[in-house]
Amino acid sequence: MLSAFVPGQVGLNRIEPDCEAALPKDALWLDLHDPTPADEKRLEAGFGIEVPTREEMREIESSNRLYEDNGALYMTATVVTKLDSDLPESTQITFILSGGRLITVRYVDPLPFRRFVAYAERHVAACNSGAAIFAGILESIINRIADVLERAGSELDAESAGIFAHTSPGRRRSASRDFRGVLERLGQNGELLSKSRESLVSLGRLLAFAQQQPTNYFAQDVRARFRMLSRDALAMSDHVSYLGNKVQFLLDATLGMVNIEQNAIIKIFSVAAVVFLPPTLVASIYGMNFQHMPELEWVTGYPYALGLMVASAVLPYVWFKRKGWL
Repeated sequence: MLSAFVPGQVGLNRIEPDCEAALPKDALWLDLHDPTPADEKRLEAGFGIEVPTREEMREIESSNRLYEDNGALYMTATVVTKLDSDLPESTQITFILSGGRLITVRYVDPLPFRRFVAYAERHVAACNSGAAIFAGILESIINRIADVLERAGSELDAESAGIFAHTSPGRRRSASRDFRGVLERLGQNGELLSKSRESLVSLGRLLAFAQQQPTNYFAQDVRARFRMLSRDALAMSDHVSYLGNKVQFLLDATLGMVNIEQNAIIKIFSVAAVVFLPPTLVASIYGMNFQHMPELEWVTGYPYALGLMVASAVLPYVWFKRKGWL
């Protein structure tokens, strides 16, 4: 789908030109969302640019992502999407600056784009050029990542409090503790942080490339916004590293708690085996069918054997209790 944004009285007006209609020459922003070959050809013929293919956008070399061609700047960034789902994804978005207008090529509709479109429709002063629109979209993307990192930090704090919850002496941790669920949530947060870091690194490279361009591409006020965004991206990358280390620490702590729970279960079985082994031995002895066994003729032989089995079970239990093994 091809959308054109032209200046209006209060902001940008969104136009979706018909297939037969010419593209508006006063458009400051042309957005290709999941474009068809026909949309790409219309844009290339109307503005003399070459729209990169989806395969070209996935290239990881800087020379294929950040370059100038025929007076136009081509900048491709990796952006993390579906941040509110359990399976965030990384996708590529290409920004093309040509003739004072911005052209975006994307195959997803992330929340930062929708937020910026709503903002641009009400603020004409902040969207008076293609470079300003470009800076505004980058700000929206970085702000979205910041919101997600804040949420991830809060979730990790909650998981930490649950993992290291205090258990009163003499009381076992609740058997309903869902360590598998904890591991799944930590894994999801780790994946989210990994993709967020990849996106921040990509945006940092894009901003560094943009700041190296001559003044005919970006005015001083836009360059100032780029410098601020670069600092934000760098600071957030450091914060992602901190959160990643915290995820690893909590994973190790959870696995340690799982081992403790398993050891406690094994200890219970071991103690039960030791407690019931002597009574079993006594019962086995007196269950033998030998003809000459003195106890068989005792009147008190049966209660004697029962008492001996009880005593042989109680004494090990009392001993373990005094040693603090139970």
